[in-house]
Amino acid sequence: MEYFLSAANKVIDRCRLLAGFTEEPGGITRKFLSPPMHAVHDEVGSWMKNAGMEVSTDAAGNLRGIFRSDKPSAPRLFIGSHLDTVPNAGAFDGILGVVIGVALVELLEGRRLPFHLEVVGFSEEEGVRFGVPFLGSLALVGHFSEELLDHRDLGGITVREAIQSYGLDPEKIGEAEAGPDAMGYVEFHIEQGPVLESLKVPLSVVETIVGQSRLDVLFEGKANHAGTTPMNLRQDALAGAAEWIGAVEREACATNGLVATVGRLEVRPGAGNVIPESAQASLDVRHAYDSIRKNAVSGLLELAEEIAERRDLTVTAELRVDQAAVPMDRQGTSALEAAAIATGHRPNRMNSGAGHDAMILARRMPAAMLFLRSPGGISHHPEEAVLVEDVAAALQVGLKFLEQLEASHAR
Repeated sequence: MEYFLSAANKVIDRCRLLAGFTEEPGGITRKFLSPPMHAVHDEVGSWMKNAGMEVSTDAAGNLRGIFRSDKPSAPRLFIGSHLDTVPNAGAFDGILGVVIGVALVELLEGRRLPFHLEVVGFSEEEGVRFGVPFLGSLALVGHFSEELLDHRDLGGITVREAIQSYGLDPEKIGEAEAGPDAMGYVEFHIEQGPVLESLKVPLSVVETIVGQSRLDVLFEGKANHAGTTPMNLRQDALAGAAEWIGAVEREACATNGLVATVGRLEVRPGAGNVIPESAQASLDVRHAYDSIRKNAVSGLLELAEEIAERRDLTVTAELRVDQAAVPMDRQGTSALEAAAIATGHRPNRMNSGAGHDAMILARRMPAAMLFLRSPGGISHHPEEAVLVEDVAAALQVGLKFLEQLEASHAR
């Protein structure tokens, strides 16, 4: 175990080193193909080369290191995660999975496998710069549409221009697509929540990345003077929205596995002495089963209509996102679980409430995920952390997973 603890400390040190490559000194912010990404590519690329990997950057800005098999026609296993961050991020979301991938190649100590092992640092997963997530992994599965190149950031720069200014050719994005030799994808990632800590376990295999529905729900009434309009004669849009928001929480609490969030509320005219004329609320609903999620959304919208009718308001809803749940590959999930058992770790399974590159890779190849405990359940925040013993456990499981895969290909 001491051997893996040493490797884990190295992984953590590397993640913290990469956190220093940022657009905002004093914080961690690194958007799609921003200048600090050059430094990240140089640093991670040097680790890859020293581990015996062939290193390149594809036209979507993904950093790719290939540890080749002795057999040129061998299949290819991908290990990866993303190199971009949200604004004011932590040091481990995404980055940890890439650094663990490099560490696993180092732990092989030059031993070639009966399959190619490719570690990918995706250029974009968070969707911060252009409002579209998963640009890096979409390119790998061949779903990077021409339309995506025309999206603009807040500075008016298009995706196409960002790629060109980074020194890459957007016309070659098609060459980033994984070939027919792809055998699967594995992603190591912090949980970004409190479940594993509450269970007092370091790791979990992911069964499903939950589906998501995101909507804007607009309540409309009538603005009027707050002092002269009796309570029984009001058409208060915010009061209606508030009643509905409470119902959203109650309904989610009553359904096992369902989460529902109203995270944004825009009120007009927004004056303290004026009855609100309109209140627009966001709605985010997630569940591992799409039927439960969709039924919940329908029920919540019916509740909104009932409240609006009773309060003499109108309500309309606009669907922004309808993303299906993505089950992880059963065989890959079982293989990760078997590797955990073989290395002395209590197996655990859970669903992911957040989206990950694995859900995009699953469109093209078998995909599996291993979660590491998030101390305090904190993520997307500077206090984001990992425990060295958990990283060591993940390295143990990852190496055993590769050895089991090696043995199955030798038969």
